[in-house]
Amino acid sequence: MAQDVRVSDDLILSVVMGSRAYGLETDDSDTDRRGVFAAPTAAFWRLDKPATHRDGPLPEQFSWEVERFCRLALDANPTVLECLWSPLVEVITPAGRRLRDLREAFVSAKAQRSFAGYAEAQFRRLDPAAPTWKQAMHMLRLLLSGLHLMRHGEPLVQVGPHRERLLAIKRGEVPWAEVDAWRAALSAELAATASVLPAEPDRERVDEFLIGVRKENL
Repeated sequence: MAQDVRVSDDLILSVVMGSRAYGLETDDSDTDRRGVFAAPTAAFWRLDKPATHRDGPLPEQFSWEVERFCRLALDANPTVLECLWSPLVEVITPAGRRLRDLREAFVSAKAQRSFAGYAEAQFRRLDPAAPTWKQAMHMLRLLLSGLHLMRHGEPLVQVGPHRERLLAIKRGEVPWAEVDAWRAALSAELAATASVLPAEPDRERVDEFLIGVRKENL
């Protein structure tokens, strides 16, 4: 993509997420950007530490400082993990490329609980009498992503054959009972699936990566 999305030279990775990365875009879809920046190492020596995240400058753009990003990924945060598999990369530096190459080190069996928990939280916020259909769609997409991660070692970002069914839900064309039944089936499947992932992430490899970034920015 040609648009310059740099906030400053500290941005090491910027990807498109949201509907455009998921393959759920429509004519009026926004472009959601998520990124990773590396603060100068010397900035951590002060009492006031660098920001752990920031918004902008473009609409729908949000970035994490690299250490915060790594911690969230190690904790199996679904949004952060999916950033590492986005097919739409707009900015990538050598450090960003090393981060993408490291993505398997972040995943672990704890993602089973994490993806299920985030989907359950979204479900509890939905009112069956008047559901927010877009939120219902993303709840189901999250369960599909987590299930794929358990089985294949990476989240499902591009929804592929699920696109039309998910978009029909977003448009409110699917009865709530059918949506809820699909959610229950996916949740049960996710809970029962034997994970191909290791029990714990590879924190040592992530530590080595982070130390290398800090040395480069000293």
